[in-house]
Amino acid sequence: MRNLTKSKLGIAAGAALTLLSAAPALAVEAKIYAYPSHENYCSAGLQPVTTSGEISCGVPNQHQTYQQVMKHPAQRVHHRHADYSARPACREGEKGCS
Repeated sequence: MRNLTKSKLGIAAGAALTLLSAAPALAVEAKIYAYPSHENYCSAGLQPVTTSGEISCGVPNQHQTYQQVMKHPAQRVHHRHADYSARPACREGEKGCS
């Protein structure tokens, strides 16, 4: 019975070490987008990038720019507004005229 408890403790310790060693691999990597620019004042091998809204020099890890990601693919619906100038004139003092 005592050996069984030690083996369970060993398995639990091994599982904990495995999870702790995998924690950096599970960390979410920051999305770095290329910044579209005609000028490149960055050092060799780097380009303008945006991270959390700030422009700096670096290497992007996303294949699109931030503007392309935020562009919504759905078409916008254009509503026609009623022409209020074509309404009939109400007489003075008349209620509920539309």
